[in-house]
Amino acid sequence: MHIYKKGKTMIETLNGIVETVHYLGNTKLKFYLNQEYEDYPPHWHTPVEIIMPTRGGYSAVCGDERYELQEGDILFICPGAIHSLYAPKDGERIIFQIGTSSLSDIKDVDTVLSLLSPAILITAKDHPHIHEEIQKIIRDIQDKYFGDSFFSESYIYSKFLMMLSLIGQNYTHAADQLSSNLNRQQEYTDMFLTICDYISSHCTEDLTLDQVAEQAGFSKFYFTRLFKQFTNVSFYKYLNQKRIAMAETLLIDEKNSITDVALGCGFSSLSAFIRMFKIVKGCTPTEYRKMQHEC
Repeated sequence: MHIYKKGKTMIETLNGIVETVHYLGNTKLKFYLNQEYEDYPPHWHTPVEIIMPTRGGYSAVCGDERYELQEGDILFICPGAIHSLYAPKDGERIIFQIGTSSLSDIKDVDTVLSLLSPAILITAKDHPHIHEEIQKIIRDIQDKYFGDSFFSESYIYSKFLMMLSLIGQNYTHAADQLSSNLNRQQEYTDMFLTICDYISSHCTEDLTLDQVAEQAGFSKFYFTRLFKQFTNVSFYKYLNQKRIAMAETLLIDEKNSITDVALGCGFSSLSAFIRMFKIVKGCTPTEYRKMQHEC
């Protein structure tokens, strides 16, 4: 497969639709001050990507939604989300990428990323309680990234976790509106966070909507509506996202056959796995494995 390499620009290596991010040194960090009048085709990568225009606007398409960023808006793109970017003729923006594999043991990180997937646009109008603070965190990260100081990587990761915490808390506050009964708002939020964690832990099993709805204590139809309100995706789309994420890790090891990965990640057949993998990732499992070893 052709590997697309570019010079001093934001995307340096694009293999199919998979971007290999060239981090700073031995870190999992890349902070880019982007001024190019250049569009970037549909692609995805493993780190989180945070975009904030500092002069002019910027446009992005992620999933089925188009995001029009104004100066100071913040777009948070989750790992593995296919997205394309469109630049105005004049302007500049901060683009920050950070790997999250080292944070995989922190349950809250996985929960927040799952809830926000594929992306969230944070604006002063829609997120007045956290927008200014997240802007400040991004500026703090910029100063530390380009500064010459000890422990800058740990400092940046601590700031990133603070940002995730703010977004997660703001999200669950908004999710409290699922119920008009004030006494049940926190109960609903806690329950759906527990359900999302349960799905993540048991995604390789034969989970069904009926089973999980019954466990939550709701009818299937009521649970379907509440789950979509809370996560922004359907139950089965969320379940398949978790299965595909697990498959990505297993596919890297060539000792795992494609069939074993499919069945081990909860898919009923190889064909169902290949079809869903291509829908989510834009390539087949075999192509994905090949790209990982070429990069």
